[in-house]
Amino acid sequence: MNFKPQITIITEETRREYTNSYGKKNPYQTVRYKTYRELKKNIKKHLEENLESTVSVSRSKRSEWGEFFEIWTLHNGKPEIVKSGWM
Repeated sequence: MNFKPQITIITEETRREYTNSYGKKNPYQTVRYKTYRELKKNIKKHLEENLESTVSVSRSKRSEWGEFFEIWTLHNGKPEIVKSGWM
């Protein structure tokens, strides 16, 4: 099974939509990318606009089965993986 990499974030806008819907909408937004490389180019932007200190990335790995996750954070202004593994 191969699926596109995705990142889960919460922003001011998605939290406002959640509040205005009285809890009926999910405050977290999932952004899908065609490639992991494309996701990595944009990860710093997502970390800066995210309301939490970490973002979650889900992806598949070439020639591997299953879903791989990564937890990213900004460390000294640079994106860094703090936790990763198989789901």
